[in-house]
Amino acid sequence: MNSDVPSPPFENPVKRTLAAGKPVIGVTISLNHVEAAAQLAGAGFDFLWIEMEHAPVSLETLRNIVLATRGLPAVPFARVPVNALWTAKRVLDAGVLGVMFPFTSTPELARQAAAACRYPPLGRRGSGARQATFRWPASEGYYDFADRNVMVVAIIEEAGAVEQIDEIAAVPDIDVLFIGPSDLAFSLGVRGDMKHPRVQEAMSRVLAAATRHGKVAGRLALTADDIRDAIAQGYRFIQTASELDFMADGVRRLLAGLGHTAPERGAGGTY
Repeated sequence: MNSDVPSPPFENPVKRTLAAGKPVIGVTISLNHVEAAAQLAGAGFDFLWIEMEHAPVSLETLRNIVLATRGLPAVPFARVPVNALWTAKRVLDAGVLGVMFPFTSTPELARQAAAACRYPPLGRRGSGARQATFRWPASEGYYDFADRNVMVVAIIEEAGAVEQIDEIAAVPDIDVLFIGPSDLAFSLGVRGDMKHPRVQEAMSRVLAAATRHGKVAGRLALTADDIRDAIAQGYRFIQTASELDFMADGVRRLLAGLGHTAPERGAGGTY
């Protein structure tokens, strides 16, 4: 084997799959538990949705997950707690290849999200990625590698974002418009009713804008039937259930098969 033959440049497999018009599915990581994340990274999912907005996943645990999943198929992505340059910088420098930005409700916030994930002159990402370089030792140099491979996911979860969706979708370097259906329902005044016609109409507007502007549309889908329906509707970036959901579902099915039911919440303890 000729070791002098250069290997082709690495391409983010999530980005490559989406570019081919195919869907990707990410499992949600909500626990400060590296082993659980590593097991799921090899289970067949395309990416890890590491949840740092709604779960107590620390930056240290994120870094350990990034290291523990080297060589495994699922690519580490992180949802940061807030759309800001510094939150994106921390997770990118830890080695994720995608950032999900919550409440990206204006074109200005969309531009900020895109800029946070690109080095100057393309964006405003700060230089200090030694840990990321260790995780992704690219022959071309990490900066060019990162500018090509890091994905930017703008989460649409407010009525105001839907009203400006064409302007948000037109922002360069936004890869995915992802709908946060629960918060969107609250914003539309139907308090968590994700099936409400008002929510469904807003979701359709986001999907249509993504198509018009050449972006990928994404949404939450928790079951196999939900995932099939989402893909049939045109969504291709799918967030599915968490390790906690899978654990609870497995426990319920086992106990139900034995004729047992789960105790009432608070039984044997306090509310």
